[in-house]
Amino acid sequence: MNSAAINFKTLWKPVLIGLVLAFLYAGVLTKLGRDWWTDENYSHGLLVPFVIGFIIWLEFDELQKAHKTPRFWLGGGVILFALVMLLGGSLGAELFTQRISLVLMLGGVVVYFFGTKILQFLVVPFVLLLLSIPIPQIIFNKIAFPLQIYASQIAVWGIRLFEIPTVRKGNVFEILPRGATQVIALEVVEACSGIRSLMTLMTLALILAFFTRTKRELTNNGWFDLFKNLDVWRAVILMLSAIPIAVLTNAARVTTTGVLTYYYGRQATEGSLHEALGWLVYVIALGLLILLNFILQFVFRKINRRS
Repeated sequence: MNSAAINFKTLWKPVLIGLVLAFLYAGVLTKLGRDWWTDENYSHGLLVPFVIGFIIWLEFDELQKAHKTPRFWLGGGVILFALVMLLGGSLGAELFTQRISLVLMLGGVVVYFFGTKILQFLVVPFVLLLLSIPIPQIIFNKIAFPLQIYASQIAVWGIRLFEIPTVRKGNVFEILPRGATQVIALEVVEACSGIRSLMTLMTLALILAFFTRTKRELTNNGWFDLFKNLDVWRAVILMLSAIPIAVLTNAARVTTTGVLTYYYGRQATEGSLHEALGWLVYVIALGLLILLNFILQFVFRKINRRS
């Protein structure tokens, strides 16, 4: 009976806070879940809550040992600002603002009850949550179109290595299949630019860096000490490397499609073969990411021994 009473006393606050947040952000969470389900650029978001939950469960004992000093004024200020963002985003029908408000709200609640130091132990979950939030379409387009151009430029260069004549016009290039009389125009769309795999690769890079970190125990050092941690720099390098890896692997996919189009015609641009190439791109990109992680681990291990 006493044990049940103690459990109730420790659980009612987080349960109540969770219910209040679920009520406030019900519409935001519903639309976010729908976007994860329908938008292939952010389908990795379906796994992010489970990964975050697993990380917190894995580090729960260490989190309990962390130094906790509630910061009521700072946490309350962040919570109030998040509420203003939620209201403004709702009135302006701006989903991105509402979703960022959710991240700030969670951060504010943590600071209010536990202080700022514990946040450094939750950096990875918060960054994962941010990476799962779709960016505004206007920013997405500004990122996607240059990637389409880069991918098409690299693809045309690769196709010409096979001595296949091709003409590029922006993100569209034309190929005359062998023995054919009609030119086939291939467009490097958003899915082939690397933008679709980019956000997924950055998320996987962070997860990979976290689970292969060398320093397992948590400390109560300050925020500045995070930048002295080589695991943090390895995570940053891995996440940044996702950009060229996504562009190059998707350019290789377009190159392969162009070469196959020359030999087999339009059937190379559609159907199961084209879909298989898309999955192969993900596998190769993930393999390159894992290989780079091994190299960085080896290099940083050498640096640790010298210091």
